[in-house]
Amino acid sequence: MSDSALFQTYARYPISFVKGKGTRLWDEQGKEYLDFMSGLAVANLGHAPDAVKDALVAQLDQLWHTSNLFHIPNQEKAAQLLVDNSCADAVFFCNSGAEANEAAIKLARRYQQKVKGQNRYEVITFFQSFHGRTLATLTATGQEKVKEGFLPLPEGFKHVPLHDIAALEAAITEHTAAIMLELVLAEGGVIPVEPEFLRQVRELCDRHGLLLIIDEIQTGMGRTGTLFAHQQYDVEPDVFTLAKGIASGLPVGAMLAKAHVKDAFTPGSHATTFGGTPLAMAAVIATIETMIKEDIVAKGAEAGRYLVAQLNEKLIGLPNVEQVRGKGLLIGILCTVPVADAIAELHRRGLLVVQAGPNVIRLLPSLIITHEEIDTAVNMISAVLTEQAAVNSVRS
Repeated sequence: MSDSALFQTYARYPISFVKGKGTRLWDEQGKEYLDFMSGLAVANLGHAPDAVKDALVAQLDQLWHTSNLFHIPNQEKAAQLLVDNSCADAVFFCNSGAEANEAAIKLARRYQQKVKGQNRYEVITFFQSFHGRTLATLTATGQEKVKEGFLPLPEGFKHVPLHDIAALEAAITEHTAAIMLELVLAEGGVIPVEPEFLRQVRELCDRHGLLLIIDEIQTGMGRTGTLFAHQQYDVEPDVFTLAKGIASGLPVGAMLAKAHVKDAFTPGSHATTFGGTPLAMAAVIATIETMIKEDIVAKGAEAGRYLVAQLNEKLIGLPNVEQVRGKGLLIGILCTVPVADAIAELHRRGLLVVQAGPNVIRLLPSLIITHEEIDTAVNMISAVLTEQAAVNSVRS
């Protein structure tokens, strides 16, 4: 394995996959892996779902790409599907989660400055959050490690502690345009937002005339037990963003907004060359229609409850496990020790999981995961953490 011609921007695991189907992946040597990563919450329907594959094959014979200067019927159909199943009234398609969040930040500034005629440009986000890798979105991110070496950063972002409503209110000024947050801080250690805190954030936005932007890049598309995570909180955002699971693996992002915000973008104010192409939209439509037709979100929610129950039963009580937390099938196992070695051992045994901070094992299986597969994964995790606890006990 060599990636010498590539920028070394990833600390890659020493595995190369050549095939994926459903909940399984196979490497170059033919070894089979049970996938509890789903390409970081992308393969929500599993790898190569038949309905999406069929839609892509059909579209490949018709048309791959046209400019957004022309109407794209499938783009309008995909947008209508999202609007019909959410509180949003309009959709802008792009290529990634970072682009979707970048669009949301631009929309918030334009709405406040152009439509409302006020000098509002600041966006308040939260420590430990993650919103992307473009200059604006990494500045919005509440983790210093992603900003190292990229100074000077764009102006107009503040960060406050999560669940500290007093600090949040104190950070609001005449320049504040929006508050932006994830409902599960995934990269930050799989930390769910408390419902009462989100209600208070919504109230602050209403009182001060701010936009509430919810980053659903990882929590969207059924990942947490509802199609969008905010639907569990009885709070509606003004703007929310999607990517990852929206197209079963094709690179698609989306920014959705309510009617009172959408007209801040006019022709020429924002654009993208590849966003919403006929090929990408075929994948979006097939993904959403499959999720609805096969009741995938409810099945994923049930699987999530079973997974958490099994993890609590098998892991809580181990000296190196502190907590199992998360929502739906976005689960974190908070350990008392660094988890990199445990993750490497799980990969060696054929279970794919991923890290979220130094002490958290993150589980992101597809929404079609079965109880039997969950039992297999939990038994492997329990065995590895039990063995490591025993080794740590001997060393101490």
